[in-house]
Amino acid sequence: MAVVVGYLATPEGRAALDAAVAEAKQRGKRVVVVVSSRPDEPADQRAEVESELARVDAALADDGTAHEIRLLDGGDVADDLISTAEDVDAELVVIGLRRRSPVGKLILGVNAQRVLFDAPCPVLTVKPAG
Repeated sequence: MAVVVGYLATPEGRAALDAAVAEAKQRGKRVVVVVSSRPDEPADQRAEVESELARVDAALADDGTAHEIRLLDGGDVADDLISTAEDVDAELVVIGLRRRSPVGKLILGVNAQRVLFDAPCPVLTVKPAG
């Protein structure tokens, strides 16, 4: 069992990772960091993502957090998170949400909505501080 987190190098992604690490430590589980990549992603963008993931990997290792990082080429964030959660028998999925305008609050992002409805376990949504 594990805590699965969707990660991007954004304030929302960092908030989700921090929350996932805290939850995993509290539960005595490992963190599975999921990053979705498009198959047609340019090589320079792919290199940036891989470099960021190396930093995340080192930070989690330095912190003593049991973890795994999955860079998936499915291109569909929701599918990647849901399938990983099923694969590792996740206890929790953590995703970051952006702050939205009053009108935008009426609409939840399509990926977040799919994860909330289709994940095989509870989903924790977090927002960055500030």
